[in-house]
Amino acid sequence: MAWIYLGIAGVLEVVWASFMKQSDGFTRLLPSVVTAIAMLGSVWLLAVAMRSLPLGTAYASWTGIGAVGSFLVGAFLMGEPMNPLRVLSVVLIVAGLIGLKLATPG
Repeated sequence: MAWIYLGIAGVLEVVWASFMKQSDGFTRLLPSVVTAIAMLGSVWLLAVAMRSLPLGTAYASWTGIGAVGSFLVGAFLMGEPMNPLRVLSVVLIVAGLIGLKLATPG
């Protein structure tokens, strides 16, 4: 169950990062509110997952999910550039996430 909580926390991290970009420096109300709510939910679920997962695994996985998801949202929904080096870098992050999952009980 901890990995499910961690996955949802990572998705919420992508949500808050995306809406933070749309908040235009917290000058737009709705994106700012969504950012704050998603941040709280993300951190809370991370804390719940950390009840049974090691700190390093949980935190690295949370940030990795957020990084990969934010990269994908930026590339496919916000028109940010994708080039071979950026894609390779994200593939390496995904490989690291898979390695952490395989190496961690729970």
